Amino acid sequence: MTIVVRLPNWLGDTVMAVPVLRALRAGVGAEARLAVAGPWASVLAGQDLGNPCITYPRSWTGRLRMADTVARLGPSVALILPHSFESALSAWYWRARRRIGYDYDARGWLLTDRVPPATRVVHQIDEYLELLAPLGMSPAERIPRLRPPADPVLEAQAAALLDEVRTRGAPVVGVHLGATFGPSKVLPPDRIAALCRELRQRGATPVLLGSPTDRDLEARVRAHAAADTASLVGGDSIDLLPVLLTGLAALVSGDTGVAHLAAALGTPTVVVFGPTDPARSAPRGRVSTVGLAVACAPCPYRTCPIDHPCMRGISVSEVADRVLAHLDGPRW
Repeated sequence: MTIVVRLPNWLGDTVMAVPVLRALRAGVGAEARLAVAGPWASVLAGQDLGNPCITYPRSWTGRLRMADTVARLGPSVALILPHSFESALSAWYWRARRRIGYDYDARGWLLTDRVPPATRVVHQIDEYLELLAPLGMSPAERIPRLRPPADPVLEAQAAALLDEVRTRGAPVVGVHLGATFGPSKVLPPDRIAALCRELRQRGATPVLLGSPTDRDLEARVRAHAAADTASLVGGDSIDLLPVLLTGLAALVSGDTGVAHLAAALGTPTVVVFGPTDPARSAPRGRVSTVGLAVACAPCPYRTCPIDHPCMRGISVSEVADRVLAHLDGPRW
């Protein structure tokens, strides 16, 4: 038997798919082949969750080429985690004999096993796990757990980066900037700067983290009297990121894929929620969530059209309290 799991398109959602992959691996046994395909499949390499881990490009031309690669595996079952029409069409193109997915987006005719959408708010992890029902399987756990890559070169690189920013042995707390979804998920620059000052005053070393696209936000944070805050923005890569996250004492982040990855690796994580619903997407593990009940949240806006009350009203002292409460405890 060959099972192919079409992974979600986002990093955080891919991490939230880990429990369903573990349940599949346990349910089908070692003799079956379990492959995973998606834009972030490489994050799962070396985790004993899927082999091969096929990176599914976002471009249409790249997806067509990769679809042929998956089809050559001869899948018996395709488990389709995204809700999109394209993902169900891909499974049909792969010639998977069973195609299991939610009956969304007028795609039901492409599926052999149509699972009705939930009529209540369901956490993304639990929604994925409900797709196991047509296979007669049940989950062993509902918390994603990942191991950092066992790569001495990456470990040395991450240690060198953290040694550059560490001061007097103080715990290093990552403050992640940016979100692929949009700025509505991120604390405003002046609030990030205030949080960094608060963490320093309370004995921690904050370090800004983010991709090269977050350079502008980094500059705006530094403009708010946080010029002395250490920064590794743009200094990591997708290969290095998991190792770097495990080297932190804790992470502060918006509702982003990096928060999910850190939590799955066992790094204590404080997640600041604004426009999104933690009941739907909060990371699981050693995690605290901080949010503010406002009339306009949750909302679908990538950029807040008003004054961002869901984020501006959050107390940076409360965020710092949650961080410090995590520092002395176990990772799991």
